[in-house]
Amino acid sequence: MKRVALITGGTRGIGFGIATQLAREGFNIAVNGTRPEDAVQTAIDELKASGAAVIYCRGSIASATDRENMIRNTREHYGALHILVNNAGIAPRERKDILDATEESYDEVMSTNLKGCYFLTQKAANWMIEQKQQDKDFNGCIINVSSISATVASVNRGEYCLSKAGLSMATQLFAVRLGEYNIPVYEVRPGIIRTDMTAGVKEKYDKLISEGLCVQKRWGEPEDVARAVAALAKGSFLYSTGQVIMVDGGMTIPRL
Repeated sequence: MKRVALITGGTRGIGFGIATQLAREGFNIAVNGTRPEDAVQTAIDELKASGAAVIYCRGSIASATDRENMIRNTREHYGALHILVNNAGIAPRERKDILDATEESYDEVMSTNLKGCYFLTQKAANWMIEQKQQDKDFNGCIINVSSISATVASVNRGEYCLSKAGLSMATQLFAVRLGEYNIPVYEVRPGIIRTDMTAGVKEKYDKLISEGLCVQKRWGEPEDVARAVAALAKGSFLYSTGQVIMVDGGMTIPRL
């Protein structure tokens, strides 16, 4: 039986790259997004062309009802969940200095990027524990896609940085809690990745990258993140629970 992966925010950008890679690696896919199904049909068709069975679980991870539906739909369709990839995330609608940032923006970003991931992980983890108790050979893991913003301060989007720093701690918390069940939890921390989220700052980062911001002088691509996630999902790092995999082209290496 094929293993099953649920990828949040999986219909575009990094998430779609991850879903595509996992489909090619032999996983069946449950992909989440907030857009209507007809708007993501092309992405779904591409995933199916990779040989995977695919279901679309529409909803916002900020919503408790939608999180419940994602898990229920996956369970009803596949009867199993082996991999949860917490990839869905949003940037602030407006980049504002932390001296001017609003509570509305803070609540919106934190509800999706941290609260939603935290409680979706809780639901998935309890189901994985149940599967493990029924089948000692069950192998599952949870992979959180955070950001270099977990440790790199950007004062014009503080709520985003805080949400990713919180997700980093959530990784460690769940790694500790699920250790007794041998269900590893990982964090993949991308740097500057070419997606629709970064399209608006392309000129800025083109210049910074050319001036040496990253050790490897290029943008990261969704495929770079996807390959790291796939290695974790396939079980290549079974003795590394709670650890951070950097995918940032060496950007965060301290240099003189």
